[in-house]
Amino acid sequence: MRWTWGRLVASAAGVAEWLTAAGVRPGDVCAIVQRHHPAFHPLYLGVCAAGAIPSVLAYPNARLHPEKFASGLSGMARHSGLDFVLTEKALAPVISPLVGGPGSSIRGLLFPVEDGWAPADPAGLRPARAADDPCLLQHSSGTTGLQKAVVLSHRAVLDHVARYAEAVRLDAAADRIVSWLPLYHDMGLIATYQMALAEGVPTVQLDPFEWVTAPSLLLEAISAERGTLTWLPNFAFAFLADRVRDGDLEGVSLGTMRLWVNCSEPVRADSHARFLRRFAPRGVRPETLAACYAMAETTFAATQTAPGRPAKTLAVDRGALAEGAVEPARAERAARICVSSGAPIGGCTLRVVDADRRPLPSGRVGELAIASESLFDGYRNRPEDTARVLSGRWYYSGDLGFEHEGEYYVIGRKKDLIIVAGNNLYPEDIEDEVGRVPGVLPGRVVAFGVEDAARGTEQVQVVAETELAGGPERRRLEDEIVRAAMRLDVTVARVHLVPPRWLIKSSSGKPSRSANRERIVSGALEQPERGVA
Repeated sequence: MRWTWGRLVASAAGVAEWLTAAGVRPGDVCAIVQRHHPAFHPLYLGVCAAGAIPSVLAYPNARLHPEKFASGLSGMARHSGLDFVLTEKALAPVISPLVGGPGSSIRGLLFPVEDGWAPADPAGLRPARAADDPCLLQHSSGTTGLQKAVVLSHRAVLDHVARYAEAVRLDAAADRIVSWLPLYHDMGLIATYQMALAEGVPTVQLDPFEWVTAPSLLLEAISAERGTLTWLPNFAFAFLADRVRDGDLEGVSLGTMRLWVNCSEPVRADSHARFLRRFAPRGVRPETLAACYAMAETTFAATQTAPGRPAKTLAVDRGALAEGAVEPARAERAARICVSSGAPIGGCTLRVVDADRRPLPSGRVGELAIASESLFDGYRNRPEDTARVLSGRWYYSGDLGFEHEGEYYVIGRKKDLIIVAGNNLYPEDIEDEVGRVPGVLPGRVVAFGVEDAARGTEQVQVVAETELAGGPERRRLEDEIVRAAMRLDVTVARVHLVPPRWLIKSSSGKPSRSANRERIVSGALEQPERGVA
């Protein structure tokens, strides 16, 4: 389906009238839990037109247990203050018990897409809202209902998309965005949707679930629609290179593309190289492979590589890098190829700081701090979390990186967050679920991410203590652990079963993820472990 501006705005006006009649008031938070559907676009804008605050949440896929989804939504309602859930009737049995429940802020469950609305006169589409009022809530990624809700003002969003459009040299007359990204993710919502609306650029939106099943859909759409820009997490470059078959490329031309922007995961040089080798015959050029450093707290982008040239790479010595210094690699085997995420966009300033938040010189590794005119207003209803990361005009990201010749290179994270295919996974959630599996010693589980160079992303590995000794019993336990993680929509790549007291504890008495990860990676586990495809 194709939306014109006139039809889209008239439909959004109808949504606003429908929502107002249903009891939605200015300032209410409306969670949108909706499968990919053309009606999403006027629905989202209609929430804004009603003076309410949209918050796009992930639609549960078939692997996620309904109770886990309900628990997550309940947590978000408690911490973020959701007032209404706009969804499909198929989810009513799961969500209805949360309406008016103990500790829940949810006042109503609405089904606008299925109940329908009529287009209306858009003349009254400007509710009395101030520039610094909340525009939207962007929930952080994760696997529980404790994700933090980032509050973004109208001013922050509009200022950011204007500055980012300048950074990528967006041309409303010539550009066309094509994307499969889910709109609950800031990369999808801001880069491929909000910016397109604000700048008047056509955007082609594909179903994320369909893309995962048939990744060639993105390339086919780019060819058919003469797309010029797309944003992808790093894993998608390798995924496309590996999964798209020659037969899928018949008649496909990618020569219209001027930017393939790598974002949301640390950028890997090998992923770009594989993508270029695979699709250069279809028109992909080295100078179109770009990179960006972004997060919801800065609305979206903090840096962007310059259009028209490939993202810079730097071969650095791994040993020196581990010690916090950026030095040229002295041997190929000792080299880590770091990829630049570019220079700060307009309105943004970055600096690298040490553990005491003191600025570090160029060529030193530290935490990346960002000051931005589009900075978030804080985590909704979480003043302590806000205070931990905001100090004055600076947001402390928890990401590790360095500056070189005016550009920033992101190399990892301070904390234990795992990023798989662009999705943030909290190890605590995986550990809690695995710890409930019979045969696993309670509290004796750690989960962590290990780089999977072949797939261009991280893989999840789990170490669990058990007293089981028999081969068949251990294999069954490994399978149960994998199934337990799948209830969280997490795929565990490797399960390591270890004897009691094998795990190293931290000073607080809890198993240390970093120490046990190092133990596994270094090959300290003598017994064979289970690999899961």
